[in-house]
Amino acid sequence: MATEETFHTDNTGLGDLESEQLYLEAANILQKLQLDKPADEDWSLDDMEANIEENLQDQFVQEALTQDIDLAQYSEQIEEKLQVHEKAFVQDFINEANNIANLHMQISSCDKILESMDHMLKNFQNNLANISNEIRHLQQYSAELNIKKKNRELVRGQLTQVVDEMVVPQSMIQIITDVPVTERQFLEQLHELSHKIKFVKAQSFHDAIACQDVQEVLEKLRIKTISKIREFILQKIYQFRKPMTNYEVPQNALLRNRFFFEFLLTNDRQIADEIRREYLDTLSKVYCSYFKAYSSKLIKLQLDEKPDKDDMLGADDRPRSNLSFFSTSARPNLKHRATVFSLGNRDCVLKQELEAPIVVPHAQQKIEVKYPYEYIFRSEQYALLDNSCREYLFLCDFFMLQNRSATEFFMEIFDKTFELIQKNVKTYISDSYDPIAILLCMHLVYRYQVIANKRNVPILNKFHSALIQLFESRFEIIMKANIDSVQRVEPHKFSSIELNPHFIVRRYAEFSGAVTRLNDEFANEKISTLMTRLQVEILNLIVRMSNEFPQRKEQLIFIINNYDLMLSVLTAYTSEDSPECHDVKELLRDRINEYVKEVLIPYFSPLITFVRDGDQSISDGNMRQLENKLSTISKLFTGDFRKTFDLIHNDVIRSFPSLKLSQPILKDVFTQFLSDYHDFQRLLSSNTNIKTAAANIPFPNLHQLMVEIKKFKLPFDGDQFRQRP
Repeated sequence: MATEETFHTDNTGLGDLESEQLYLEAANILQKLQLDKPADEDWSLDDMEANIEENLQDQFVQEALTQDIDLAQYSEQIEEKLQVHEKAFVQDFINEANNIANLHMQISSCDKILESMDHMLKNFQNNLANISNEIRHLQQYSAELNIKKKNRELVRGQLTQVVDEMVVPQSMIQIITDVPVTERQFLEQLHELSHKIKFVKAQSFHDAIACQDVQEVLEKLRIKTISKIREFILQKIYQFRKPMTNYEVPQNALLRNRFFFEFLLTNDRQIADEIRREYLDTLSKVYCSYFKAYSSKLIKLQLDEKPDKDDMLGADDRPRSNLSFFSTSARPNLKHRATVFSLGNRDCVLKQELEAPIVVPHAQQKIEVKYPYEYIFRSEQYALLDNSCREYLFLCDFFMLQNRSATEFFMEIFDKTFELIQKNVKTYISDSYDPIAILLCMHLVYRYQVIANKRNVPILNKFHSALIQLFESRFEIIMKANIDSVQRVEPHKFSSIELNPHFIVRRYAEFSGAVTRLNDEFANEKISTLMTRLQVEILNLIVRMSNEFPQRKEQLIFIINNYDLMLSVLTAYTSEDSPECHDVKELLRDRINEYVKEVLIPYFSPLITFVRDGDQSISDGNMRQLENKLSTISKLFTGDFRKTFDLIHNDVIRSFPSLKLSQPILKDVFTQFLSDYHDFQRLLSSNTNIKTAAANIPFPNLHQLMVEIKKFKLPFDGDQFRQRP
């Protein structure tokens, strides 16, 4: 307090206000400089101990303790120093009082200036916020204007398009009413008119008032257009009815303007149905009359003579000419029974002439050319196939038909034509006995069915299947008649039966080869079954005819010659590995093996008997019997045994005129002989008694016999006879 009083008295020269302020500030500073001592009543022992511990860590306290200074005295010294410094500080503060007062005034002035600037900046900030809000508002307004602009542009574009699609220009009206329908301009404007009608109709459902302005004009144009299109299409349809009209021309003209019917179908279904009915009625009559006339003209080109019910495999007569069984004529004359069962070149109708141009009747009548039935049938069927495929594709394209609707419309057009052709076929085959013609016609249908499917016209499958069924039924009847004729053959009624192949077997061989070749590409189980039955009857007939010969060798020769003929013909028509050839080969091999043994008996019977019974006689001890036979065997080789080989050779060659057959058989005969002679020498060397008995008999050795046999120019393997079973 003394200090405060001193400060107060020493500043009497200052103003009252300034002196009071300085005094207060100095008092505050002194209060801050005093030690912060807590009240006695607030202290506790724990706090005291903590305070002592804290003060002991003070540098001055530690220094005082280390110097052994009296703490009371040291405390007084410190207190004095503090008072000295305090007085000095207060005096310095008093000396600077004017400066501090000036600083205070400056600070106050600065505060006022800063307060003014703060107010000004706040106003400026408020102004900036207002400007920012205005800018934001302007941006939003600008965006709204931009959206409105785009919406108006979009509306303008759509309205322009709507107006363009609704407005009917004068040029369209003039072209639709004045220009012929065949002109390109008319077709272009027709597309535009169709589009406008559809558009106005769609907009009218949305209650567009603008549609009322053009509906009347569009309706008049629609009626005018439908009238012109109807007249044009009916005119083209009526052209079909005119005689000698190329019916392709109207169809081509309609296809070029296929949009006409689409326009009718969209805008007047009643007129479209009228066009469709008129086309159906016209084309149905046109096709029926065309094929009726064409079929009647074609049938006049058929061969005058054709097979009848007497032309069977088992018919008891021989060919009346030396006509080759493989006719070189592309269109063979069928009056000879040999060619009834021979294919010859008749199958060219399935190859080169399958898709050849159709026969033109009046042109062929001028040059007086006749055809077998299969050629007439091919021409008719190819014409039907070509017209049917073109018509079906035209219906799908022009009338825009698909699947079931196209099938029904097509069948309504061609029903009468199909019935007419089926009736004609049924009429012909009802009294036909030409199995080759029936089979060729059946395979023509097979091939045309494939062509129709390749052309994506499967609708003809039902018609083709019906034809195939007709031919199958007739072929079965003919085959059963031929099988019955073979069964009824009585060999003893033939005037003579030669060892050469029989004419019935020759007919069968040609017929079997023909059927095998034709069925190679399109197999038919029914036909294969019938041919198997016929083969069984022919084999039985061969055996029955062979029984007319008294000797077994002649029977075998006859059987082998007929089997060989069958195999040769089948091989010519098919491959050697076919099942048909394999069966005949097995039968032929068995009969040849039997013949080989049979042909040696007249010449070497003692030798064959000795070899056959030798092992059994040796085991039974009948040596005397074998020794007696040696003399008989020796007589076979004492003379010129080479003549015996010549006789065997001539016998085989005369029995089998074909060198392809006789040479292998002759080789088998000599191989069998060498095998028997080899067994004979084995028996001679196996027993001492027999060997002693044969020592004085000059039997030729095996090598000498082989040298003589090789003179017949037969290729032998040195040990081939040893390998023969």
